[in-house]
Amino acid sequence: MKKVKLDIVGLSYSQTQSGAYALVLGEVNGRRRLPIIIGAFEAQAIAIEIEKMSPTRPLTHDLFKSFAQAYQVEITEVLIYNLVDGVFFAKLMCSKDGEQVEIDARTSDAIAIAVRFNATIYTYEFILSSAGIVIEGNDFLFLENMESLTSNTSTPEEVHKTPQTTSGFQTFSVEELQEKLEKALAEEAYEKAARIRDEINRRNAGK
Repeated sequence: MKKVKLDIVGLSYSQTQSGAYALVLGEVNGRRRLPIIIGAFEAQAIAIEIEKMSPTRPLTHDLFKSFAQAYQVEITEVLIYNLVDGVFFAKLMCSKDGEQVEIDARTSDAIAIAVRFNATIYTYEFILSSAGIVIEGNDFLFLENMESLTSNTSTPEEVHKTPQTTSGFQTFSVEELQEKLEKALAEEAYEKAARIRDEINRRNAGK
């Protein structure tokens, strides 16, 4: 079956499902997007790695990476290989001493691990054709309106590109935001830290 390479396009808090997040995967060199609803913990784990934050103690997926590396196991690929009743199925492609092993995993966990190993994410063409959404306009507009589009194609099994607008922090100076960021990281309030980081990056980009 034909495989399609995917990138992480973004993560957005779900306005319709409390505690859930929408992870959006995008077809490389294409316009199709694959939205997956995931839990808060997995969303946080993906966001922390994307934002290159350092938690005070290792998260579960960080522990997995350390354990795998201690035994010279590499994650070379993540494959989203099936979709049944709105639930995506994935597996990790592992390599050690030239031997390849496939390990079944929840899609959200697989992607949280993939970003830590810089592993490539793939899916099959039939999954992208049946559950993907073609985006013609602005990606952020897609993210803002995604809840109604994904409600019938995925379930809360599976993070967190923080919203493009980060209301609540615009009135603070950059120095104050840096202090708040450090405090949020120390308190392991990673969602808040990501929103502060986005506000700092938005200001730096506008200079």
